[in-house]
Amino acid sequence: MIRIAIANQKGGVGKTTTAINMATAMAATGWKTLLVDLDPQGNASTGTGIDPRHRTISSYDVLLGEASVAEATVPSSIPGLDVIPATVDLSGAEIELVDFEDRAGQLRRAFTGHTGHDVCFIDCPPSLGLLTLNALTAADTLLVPLQCEFFALEGLSQLLQTVEKVQQLFNPDLGIVGVALTMFDRRNRLTDQVSEDVRGCLGNLVFDSVIPRNVRLSEAPSHGLPALIYDHSCTGSRAYMALARELISRLPEKRKAA
Repeated sequence: MIRIAIANQKGGVGKTTTAINMATAMAATGWKTLLVDLDPQGNASTGTGIDPRHRTISSYDVLLGEASVAEATVPSSIPGLDVIPATVDLSGAEIELVDFEDRAGQLRRAFTGHTGHDVCFIDCPPSLGLLTLNALTAADTLLVPLQCEFFALEGLSQLLQTVEKVQQLFNPDLGIVGVALTMFDRRNRLTDQVSEDVRGCLGNLVFDSVIPRNVRLSEAPSHGLPALIYDHSCTGSRAYMALARELISRLPEKRKAA
């Protein structure tokens, strides 16, 4: 199973929207997909239609070793997409994990031996605490959503430094599959400037596909649906499908089983 963490310590950059729609796009193209909600807000769970009543076992239980990945997994209404939901209990996990000897490796340990899916997306909280550290330690690679505005560049620098530390201390095989520009507004000159600066610094690491500002992307979560299901023809949905095709082309040849 290819494990992809979706992280950016800055909030409001489209991280959860990216996680939901990329997972949906991968499932739509035939990959058996798992979405792990590691954010105490539980937005990825809500955005894929997982009723709070069906979150009796959550990513909190998986992190603390009280449930297996299979036990915590619930099917979504989207064919081929399963979810490990989050509950507010996760907000206390940062403190509880401190007492564990391998506090950064709990999620990686939980994934060991799991073969039920082809690809897993881990939606991280907007911080660089122990939850995100667990995701980066467990992941094969990292996808970074980056909002096209100035402060996002500073946050990206901090995230890249954190990735280097994780590689040195916990996960030497961690890579970065790409940076996805989100909330792109061609009417705003600053958007173009940020895009040029990021591409100038990171080159081919930045995906060609960009995610535009789009009302339908914002509306979809209130209906408990990914935008790709809510309105598959809107510009945001088409952008995420294009991004998914790019992502697939960058993944190693661990293709799904027939």
